[in-house]
Amino acid sequence: MWIYEKKLQYPVRVSKCDPRMAKFLTEQYGGADGELAAALRYLNQRYTIPNKVIGLLTDIGTEEFAHLEMIATMVYKLTKDATPEDMEAAGLGAHYANHDKALYYENAAGVPWTAAYIASKGDPIADLYEDIAAEEKARATYQWLIDMTDDVDLQDSLKFLRQREIIHAQRFSEAVEILKEEQGRQKFF
Repeated sequence: MWIYEKKLQYPVRVSKCDPRMAKFLTEQYGGADGELAAALRYLNQRYTIPNKVIGLLTDIGTEEFAHLEMIATMVYKLTKDATPEDMEAAGLGAHYANHDKALYYENAAGVPWTAAYIASKGDPIADLYEDIAAEEKARATYQWLIDMTDDVDLQDSLKFLRQREIIHAQRFSEAVEILKEEQGRQKFF
């Protein structure tokens, strides 16, 4: 079903060891509005959505896994040269004690990922509006992450991810209109 190219969707570069920034980036790794939750949400919703938009959910869901891989690469590169003392100073002491520098699905506050993050109502319009909101929340988080670092290399990759969230929200909005037109419903907005 998928073809995996052994390269990232977009290059990930970082200019320095920065475990503090890595901690913040875990929000997009294992947080409620992060890439794992998005990928699983969209791939799950495919089963209760009309055929006209199944492909969209499949495409965006699999792309979210590519984004997850990019975030993992950023976190790895930001922590690979960190000492235990650096990890502790960045607020990652508990993480280090439990996982060393291994990635773990948790948010920036250290709360483990949960399936409760995946919204799926079974109503195509409701689910697509949820998806639009999820993409907009991820876009906002990426902007805040960009604002929190002075690493221009890292900012470049984060800007790419922020832009993809915008595109995904637009595609989901188009899908809502397609389904509403098909159902003969009027536009809400």
